[in-house]
Amino acid sequence: MNQKPARKSRFSGMLVPTLVMAVIAIGLFIFAVQKGGDAHVTGLETAGDIMLSIAPLLIFAFIVAGLMQVLIPTKTIAKWLGRESGLRGIAIGAVLGGLMPGGPFVSLPIAAALLRAGAGIGTMVAFLTGWSILAVTRLPLEVGLMGWKFTAIRLSVSFFFPILAGLLANIIYSKTRLPEQERSS
Repeated sequence: MNQKPARKSRFSGMLVPTLVMAVIAIGLFIFAVQKGGDAHVTGLETAGDIMLSIAPLLIFAFIVAGLMQVLIPTKTIAKWLGRESGLRGIAIGAVLGGLMPGGPFVSLPIAAALLRAGAGIGTMVAFLTGWSILAVTRLPLEVGLMGWKFTAIRLSVSFFFPILAGLLANIIYSKTRLPEQERSS
């Protein structure tokens, strides 16, 4: 089955973004305090409300991502989504991405887990491009706000972008092996 990545290396990629976000948060907090009033308190209360509303989604997305990484055999991932799966894998990635519900807190952990489990770079590019461009779950809102004609036009001109992006990623980065993939080998 899949080997468990070393704990230290698993989180090392999050250090810089975490530090950047911490500096921004501290800076904004200091600015809010200097502004006077209770802006800093209101800001922290709002942050707590957002955290409480998103926490269940985050927890379950991370559980899904973690379980996918250990339950789906690497050979299966490689066969259907790996570098050797070619256009079929890219198309599957694009469709799965287009069907993926939720925001980046759902799709990115799943894409990372699939990448670590053996999915190809092109397939994951197609997956994330499909998620961001096609997003079937937001179609009802788009039709409601923009109309069915606009939605049909947008989908018709952007439908092949996820597959094209995946193919280009495979061509340009065919020899690239990401650190996330090396940890799982």
